Amino acid sequence: MIHGGDFMFDFAPVFIGIIFVFIICLILFSIAKGVSQWNKNNHSPILNGNARVVTKRTAIRGGGEHRAYSDYFVTFEVGSGDRIEFEVKDTEYGMLVEGDTGELSFQGTRYLGFTRKKGKIEFDT
Repeated sequence: MIHGGDFMFDFAPVFIGIIFVFIICLILFSIAKGVSQWNKNNHSPILNGNARVVTKRTAIRGGGEHRAYSDYFVTFEVGSGDRIEFEVKDTEYGMLVEGDTGELSFQGTRYLGFTRKKGKIEFDT
């Protein structure tokens, strides 16, 4: 009797197991990275400073046969000339206009708010 195909019956469960472990590791890594960033933000000081809205952008995820989600990002230029991009809520995104100046408040990579000021602001140098 010829035993054909035994390799596939032996290999398939091992291959599926390896893929399963790989996916679980990716999920655990993503969770650990998110918790680490959250913890780092919580331990960062809350910073306030003069800033200007430089640009705005959106990123769309999903679509097709699934629901589409929009992520909103705003780039601020602070007094030192550095630019920082934050993800903001849709309502905040709609209220900000490129060229707006005011006081930016953030904690680590977490956007806390932007208070618009009339007229030109002086950057601390």
